[in-house]
Amino acid sequence: MALPPLPTGLLARRAFLRKMALVPALFAVPGAFAESLTRTPRQSEGPFYPDKLPLDTDNDLLVVNDAATPALGEVTWLSGRILDERGEPVRNALVEIWQCDANGAYVHSRSGNAARRDGHFQGFGRFHTGSTGEYLFRTIKPVAYPGRTPHIHMAVKIKGRKELVTQCYIKGDPRNEKDGLWRGIKDPRQRDAVSVAFDPLKGSKAGELAARFDVVLGFTPEG
Repeated sequence: MALPPLPTGLLARRAFLRKMALVPALFAVPGAFAESLTRTPRQSEGPFYPDKLPLDTDNDLLVVNDAATPALGEVTWLSGRILDERGEPVRNALVEIWQCDANGAYVHSRSGNAARRDGHFQGFGRFHTGSTGEYLFRTIKPVAYPGRTPHIHMAVKIKGRKELVTQCYIKGDPRNEKDGLWRGIKDPRQRDAVSVAFDPLKGSKAGELAARFDVVLGFTPEG
């Protein structure tokens, strides 16, 4: 599915930054922690963490550098907070995400369907958390490819050390039940924690989606 027309080049970047200023509500979901915290389960990094990082590694995966053409896919604002075991925000954590493009291809030399890879999709992004532990990415709704249900990979690094690798999935997607990694999460609460609703973004006239994925580490970082 093609994106609606977007501003090109530098204008696209400016439009993205303006939009970021309008989405603080994505970080404040009432009742998100009314119940006890559930530790985010560790998941496989998989074989497609980029073997060569793209030239652009910011948190807008839809526009590579100042390219005029945006990526294909359903625009999604993925946000959340990185929390420690007590529910306290973790600041200065480096959050990385990577996923396949709308054609099922990763930014990796051994990716399947590489011949059809969307060169306009960054495929990988990074974000440093602030004082409230928040992160934000503009990306696409994940798609399935042979052998896997739709998912987005995530790594959390603290002081250069990779403390957690996990994946998030589309809540209610029937393909989850056939996915070995999703089914491999035995604790239903943890399975719920990585199954995320991709809902229409309130106020968006372009059909954008919003997904919230809060990550709970199993420890309290030092310092």
